[in-house]
Amino acid sequence: MAGLLSGPEFLRRYADRLAALARETGAELEPIALPADSAARLDRAATERIELAYFSGDVHPTWSGAFFAAAFAAEKLRWMHCFNAGTDHPIFARLLERGVRLTNSPGASAVPIAHSAIAGLLALARRLPRFGAAQREHRWLEPGAVAPPPDLAEQTLVVVGLGGIGGEIARLGRALGLRVIGVRRSAARDGAPCDELVPPARLREVLPRADWLALACPLTDETRGWIDSAALALLPDGAHVINVARGEIVDEQALGAELRSGRIAGAYLDVFEVEPLPADSPLWALPNVIMTPHAAALSAGNQARQAEVFLANLARWARGEPLAHVV
Repeated sequence: MAGLLSGPEFLRRYADRLAALARETGAELEPIALPADSAARLDRAATERIELAYFSGDVHPTWSGAFFAAAFAAEKLRWMHCFNAGTDHPIFARLLERGVRLTNSPGASAVPIAHSAIAGLLALARRLPRFGAAQREHRWLEPGAVAPPPDLAEQTLVVVGLGGIGGEIARLGRALGLRVIGVRRSAARDGAPCDELVPPARLREVLPRADWLALACPLTDETRGWIDSAALALLPDGAHVINVARGEIVDEQALGAELRSGRIAGAYLDVFEVEPLPADSPLWALPNVIMTPHAAALSAGNQARQAEVFLANLARWARGEPLAHVV
């Protein structure tokens, strides 16, 4: 019997689904829940039975310490599924080095993240930070106090990374009338919601055309520090940056300097080089920056979508089929 480690809420909510899957496939599964006390650790006997693990949404962040302590102590652990798409944390590399198969849930949170990106874009495009500042000061801005913003139909959005998140940002951008240039490894059109596609090697060629630069690519050795001072300098005056990918992709100091000077007109940032963002970061005080605390994915429906991705993969495992979304 294979022990399945996960969060207590997931195992309670999906107990019937897990039992039905076991009946349908003949798989022998033993649900192993983390202790209700997040400071407690799983007992040794239960840990020794763990062969599968689902890092579910209810585990993060409260039970993360207990979950990974159990996972690393579980000598029989063969496969772990992660509730989100991002698996760039060093802890996952350690699991891979141990020979643990790792899968993730691309697309499960794509729509809410894309909605957050577009919300940031629209807020910046319509000068909402400026109006919001005046509201907090009880000031009524007279006509002419704020320059009329350009129409989006006259602007270009460059989306870096066209996975579930980037693809949805591109689709919504086109719906708003933006011309969309997508950057991804494959330049084949295959239904991508873009007016133009270029490979990563040509990113710097299209940056001078980017009124809006939206980052939605994974953090890899190739993308770490990709948007450096030289790349930012290629953006046209008045451009905007949206980052819902990873903070380490952008040179934060260089971006801050461009934003302070006003050459880059604004940014929506959900991710940062260091999280939580230090209280002394100059980004906090910039009036042309909208920030969220790595919260772009927040949505009441996320855990259900993530669970469905895992359950589909668990069914593949039970039937002896290849797993999907292997990292």
